[in-house]
Amino acid sequence: MIEFFTLPFMQRALIAGILVGFLASYYGVFVVQRGLGFLGSGLAHAAFGGVALGILLDQEPLIIAVPFTVLVAIGITYVKNKTNLAGDTTIGIFFSVSMALGIIFIFMKRQYTSDAFNYLFGSILAVSLTDIIAPAILILITLIFSPFWKKWAYTSFDRELAQSDRIPVQFDDYVLSVLIAVTIVVSIKVVGIVLIAAFLVIPPAASRLINKSFSRMTVISILFGISTAVIGLWISYYLDFPSGATIILLQAALFFLVMIIKKVYS
Repeated sequence: MIEFFTLPFMQRALIAGILVGFLASYYGVFVVQRGLGFLGSGLAHAAFGGVALGILLDQEPLIIAVPFTVLVAIGITYVKNKTNLAGDTTIGIFFSVSMALGIIFIFMKRQYTSDAFNYLFGSILAVSLTDIIAPAILILITLIFSPFWKKWAYTSFDRELAQSDRIPVQFDDYVLSVLIAVTIVVSIKVVGIVLIAAFLVIPPAASRLINKSFSRMTVISILFGISTAVIGLWISYYLDFPSGATIILLQAALFFLVMIIKKVYS
């Protein structure tokens, strides 16, 4: 146990897991409450296009992926608000185009690169200082936007009533979409493009099962996200399993445990 905490790469992995656990669980409550589970998956796959473009240009993939994914998030929100298309249809269009671009960018590289594989499946044990700084900065930005939490929660529960109260619902949609997009990009190095959508959905969904208050749902979601990241990392270290997948499976086990307990005691 002591060795687990003394290894430098494990210390960085723990910090990264805690930061990502906080961010994904915090923004995940809005994703779950608004029924936007597919948005997380769509933006994660859209981020692949930005990562692939960064690899093609021999730049740090995250630096390219952030504006790329933000533009996709803005595009999804704009088309969803300006047309009568369903949200999942709009997301499907954008993430398909982004994935296609990503495949073309990787093909144009014309040489093998392990970076694409790491971003697809995550590599929490190989996180660098930069990979820790990025989510830490986003947490500071999240704290700056914390006064907006009450408006976002209100809109998440009753969008029409929020509009009647003259809350700038569409503007808030853009802000929230951008923050979710950035959260996904800074998290994919830790849990991977394939798994980040689950990280955004499972802890908030488990919390929603046992909480009617949105504030309590948020707090418990964050606790679930952080604790499963730390415990899952510890389990993966001693069993020599892939860390990201282990964390997600632990979160899934927690979700079903909460569901069973709720059913038994309800």
